[in-house]
Amino acid sequence: MDFDIRIPIGLLFVCLGLLLGVYGLVGDPAIYRAHSLGVNVNLAWGLVLLLFGAANLALAVLLKPRP
Repeated sequence: MDFDIRIPIGLLFVCLGLLLGVYGLVGDPAIYRAHSLGVNVNLAWGLVLLLFGAANLALAVLLKPRP
């Protein structure tokens, strides 16, 4: 079977990272000043999720499963 679980998981994390990152970019900065010590947590974790998903996709492409 040629199904590699890293591909759908990578796509899921890339999509969630993009959604969260965009929400962090367009969100009201006053919220972050009041609730998270001035750190845009949505943008930061969106980037983390995006990088994790991209790493999963890269590993799925570069490290093909053995037959």
